[in-house]
Amino acid sequence: MIVNLAQTILTVFLGRGFCRNFVPMNRLLLSLLLACPMVCVGQGPTTVTITGYVMDEAGDMLPGALVRDAEGGCGAVADAEGFFALEAPQGTQALRVECVGHHPLDHALEGEAGDVQVVVLRSSTRLGEVVVAGSGLGAMKDWEGAINMERLSSQALTRAACCNLSESFEANPSVDVAYSDAVTGAKQIQLLGLAGTYVQMLTENYPNQRGAAQPYGLDYVPGPWMQSIQVSKGAASVRNGFESITGQINVEYKKPPVAAPLLLNLFASDAGRYEANAVGALRLSDRLSTALFANAYSEQEAHDGDGDSFLDVPKMRELCLMNRWHYQTPGFVSQWGVKWLTDLRRSGQDAHAHADAPYTIRNEADRLELFSKNGLVLDDEREESVALIVSGTYHQQRTRYGLRTYDVRQGSAYGALLFETSFTRAHKLAAGANYQFDLYDERGSVAHGLLREHTVGPYAEYTFHPGGWLTLMAGVRADWSSRFHWFATPRLHAQVAPASWLSLRASAGLGRRTPVIMPTSHYLLASSRTICLDEPLRQEKAWNYGVSAAMRLPLAGETLELNAEWFHTDFSNQAVIDLDQDAHAVHIYNLKGKSTASVAQVDASYPLARGLTLLAAYRWMDVRCTYGGRTLRKPLTSRYKALFTANYQTPLRRWQLDLTLQLNGPGRLPTPDPDNPLWGTGFHAYERVNAQVTRRFRRMDIYIGGENLTDFRQDNPIVAADDPAGPDFDATLVWGPTMGRRLYIGIRYTIPQN
Repeated sequence: MIVNLAQTILTVFLGRGFCRNFVPMNRLLLSLLLACPMVCVGQGPTTVTITGYVMDEAGDMLPGALVRDAEGGCGAVADAEGFFALEAPQGTQALRVECVGHHPLDHALEGEAGDVQVVVLRSSTRLGEVVVAGSGLGAMKDWEGAINMERLSSQALTRAACCNLSESFEANPSVDVAYSDAVTGAKQIQLLGLAGTYVQMLTENYPNQRGAAQPYGLDYVPGPWMQSIQVSKGAASVRNGFESITGQINVEYKKPPVAAPLLLNLFASDAGRYEANAVGALRLSDRLSTALFANAYSEQEAHDGDGDSFLDVPKMRELCLMNRWHYQTPGFVSQWGVKWLTDLRRSGQDAHAHADAPYTIRNEADRLELFSKNGLVLDDEREESVALIVSGTYHQQRTRYGLRTYDVRQGSAYGALLFETSFTRAHKLAAGANYQFDLYDERGSVAHGLLREHTVGPYAEYTFHPGGWLTLMAGVRADWSSRFHWFATPRLHAQVAPASWLSLRASAGLGRRTPVIMPTSHYLLASSRTICLDEPLRQEKAWNYGVSAAMRLPLAGETLELNAEWFHTDFSNQAVIDLDQDAHAVHIYNLKGKSTASVAQVDASYPLARGLTLLAAYRWMDVRCTYGGRTLRKPLTSRYKALFTANYQTPLRRWQLDLTLQLNGPGRLPTPDPDNPLWGTGFHAYERVNAQVTRRFRRMDIYIGGENLTDFRQDNPIVAADDPAGPDFDATLVWGPTMGRRLYIGIRYTIPQN
């Protein structure tokens, strides 16, 4: 089916679209000549083509930005994706870039003509300035600034199917996404060797996807809605709270003032998944704009590739809608919006194969989000501003695993007051206060009761930046919790650039977290293990230390980008989920011993040829915890990961090819029952290969790809699948893919802004 559909679409668009692109060539050339403010001379061998992207500090693309060579020659206008292609005289050293609402910039060219340039403009009404180094991969590292941060632009989000947030990290060397079990489809992030519960998830810099939303929250963020993703590793800023232990992941949605009037994305796979996304933006006036987002997907086919009678992936159906507004004057910005989602997942044994009382799993979720963000510039010369952020969520989760039930309702409220000022160019201060409220109402056969917590506290963060070679940032929080009373959270970051090609960073900071077990880990019910809460859980607390070095080295006329880093996380208290003490039980208790995670990573990217950019990365992980008096490696965690990606784009970006190869190392499995060992003590290394081909037209992209092309699947991911009511059933011992090869096709259609 998918092959025939691909042939039909490519035949139609390659045939008719190819002719349309060439017939009006004279008219197109005439239009380009008229667009130049000056007469363009020296065409042919004396001109070169310069391509790139224009974006703001948050990584949002700036359509309509004007790009010209610094000498005032011909200009080009960035399209809806912020992309420009400029014909300029040979020897051009710099570009002049201008965009309404942003300070103009003279951008020095990097590399040779034809290389993808990334130009970052500073908003005329927003504080701070960022310098970003980038490549054709769409992943950019902040070259300046004290925090180790990587940004994934909208270009990176189209290199794979990227139906949701979890799939956006397929080609990322730092973030892993894995299934938490073999039956529910729940995914979890791993950063610096630890689970995603220790990563603070943000939506446009306010906390989101907390608590009950974590098991399926990655699927609640559609890929076509996102404008960019920022990933910071290690101790993060204290501005957003105390919960970050291994880092922060911040998602930026498309903004109404600059979003395309219409974006449509249609997706289909041979596994029976169908998805549709739509984003529509409307400018009501020079100051007011709005956007409507819609997402719907369905996957209803039954897949049982290993023949164990259990579905390899659940049957899923989801509908998600969002409406956001944007109001802006020269000194004031206000954004507000609402998001609603409903999600249904059914899995377990196929009813057709087991008509007599099959083991079934059902997960239903309803979620409502509200937010408001307001910022006011008090003094433009002193870069002084104040902001107020308010958000609220309601999440209801209803689950059934065989005969065991678990329902939870969560209500959360968040508020933040922020103030920033610059005493001088070298001294900056950020101060404010945050408030967080969470209420969990748990009901069912495994948990029952209310859990309530209020947390409020001020913070202050001082930045010292005397020049381009040094940045110091020190911050501290003092919070009061209705459960844990007063506590402090200090963090320190430093960045030194002793040379133009070298940037060194170091960080140290404390992170804390309130443990909520069943709302975030109800996938543990996908087994016959008895869940034992051995004692009341205390607040989790961990120190994180990190050092890194980023280098940009000239090599054969191009720039080789190297990055090396090491992070160490040391828990003084942790909520330990122990699968080793008893093969038929899960013991949950406070840490009694040591729990550490050491991660070292090196990666390199290089434009090997015009249009071809390669990335290679290797990450080594040593994650250990004390289980029942024994310090063991964390189970179900690979010892290492190797990644190789290739991105090739033809001139004018009409064709694009992306290839990703992952090699995941071996690891340890939980201790089996010594009297009846039903699984081994470890798992072996395995590989995954993904590929995608994209054909671009004037307003439409067609992409065809495949995931897990080597068709690797974990053998027998479900223990005792033939007796789910028995004492040995366990579907939580997942370390590799449970679904084989997938092929897909998709279409993106965009109507750009005038």
